Amino acid sequence: MPTQTVTDRLKHAVAAVAAERVRDGMVVGLGSGSTAELVIRRLGERAREGLDFVAVPTSERSAALARAEGIRLTDFAAHPRIDLTIDGADQVARGTLDLVKGRGGALLREKIVADTSDRLLIVVDAGKLADRLDIPVPVEVVPFGLEATARKIARLGAAPARRMEGAGPFVTDGGNAILDCDFGPIADPAALEQRLRAIVGVVETGLFVGRAQEVLVADAAGVRSLTRM
Repeated sequence: MPTQTVTDRLKHAVAAVAAERVRDGMVVGLGSGSTAELVIRRLGERAREGLDFVAVPTSERSAALARAEGIRLTDFAAHPRIDLTIDGADQVARGTLDLVKGRGGALLREKIVADTSDRLLIVVDAGKLADRLDIPVPVEVVPFGLEATARKIARLGAAPARRMEGAGPFVTDGGNAILDCDFGPIADPAALEQRLRAIVGVVETGLFVGRAQEVLVADAAGVRSLTRM
């Protein structure tokens, strides 16, 4: 078995704490990404121990893992509201708990699930915290007219780069493309999200503004909870 890195141990620790937030009878949103997958694995263990819940996955990858773990899946037709969604993030702004998400390419479904959840719980290691969001923002766009859409995004001050996978372009579960857009430090995430979403051809952005009620952060001292200021 490969040796765990410090970051791996932190991810396992925060995933274990987050999975304990799920209670019998809940409808749970299952996030995407490496830490969220550890949550899914722990929830699979809890399901086998007798925990009774159903889940809505945010990606095909998360859905496949949940099925393999024996977790019962549902959809919005059966459950129009989700009690709790547990998901990871690529970066978290201290204080506001604004997020950049979408490095795994599932940002559209992640935002749909988050928007339908009574509570969004984010799980990260301490390396994901920042005073201000400043990493490239994934923007999901329709393939038709992608170049025109990218030029409009560039006018907002970004340097859009189409995400690639192997020898070809990355394609989301919804059949769209991802532009990773480097704006540098983002002074006003809410305003930027609004301007991006106003561009025809943009499907969704990886800016999750004002959505997370709580962030669980793992560091060398343990797992701590951050709430929005």
